[in-house]
Amino acid sequence: MDTTAAPVALAESHQDPAEAAHQDAPWLTAEEQRLWRAHLEVSRLLMYQLERELQPHGLSNNDYTILVELSEAPQHRMRMTDLAVATLQSKSRLSHQITRMEAAGLVTRDSCPGDRRGLYAVLTDAGWQTMRRIAPQHVRSVREHFIDRFDEDQIAAMYEALAPVAEHLRELRGRG
Repeated sequence: MDTTAAPVALAESHQDPAEAAHQDAPWLTAEEQRLWRAHLEVSRLLMYQLERELQPHGLSNNDYTILVELSEAPQHRMRMTDLAVATLQSKSRLSHQITRMEAAGLVTRDSCPGDRRGLYAVLTDAGWQTMRRIAPQHVRSVREHFIDRFDEDQIAAMYEALAPVAEHLRELRGRG
């Protein structure tokens, strides 16, 4: 195979390499583009609405996600590194988030036995009570703004469609 033909052809046509890559892109069909844009819009709008409904309680979506992860963890504690992975946050961003949540009395940090550098994030009693108080409202919001928009068949079909995408993305992250 002649590996010099493509660069010569590009030089002769004065075509920018970025333009050549642009032309070779597997563009979305009109239906695929419509689906992709609807997905992006629903994701942004739903997260915006859920955030708005958590704000009166002094919580963000990130705060709530951390509270959920800790409330479901054994002994309501997780290693900070595992919590960062579970919440899709960098370690430094999570550390800042946990500092704010500590100041609010929702979580504490605890050392890891046998690992002097490791830390646990631990749900406090106040954090647990916050979850017990807010979770029912949050579930109502998820139901109102998302789940109740679909019938049972649509819910099953959406799960079947989205589960392989989630699995693929988890595998890319090494959490498959």
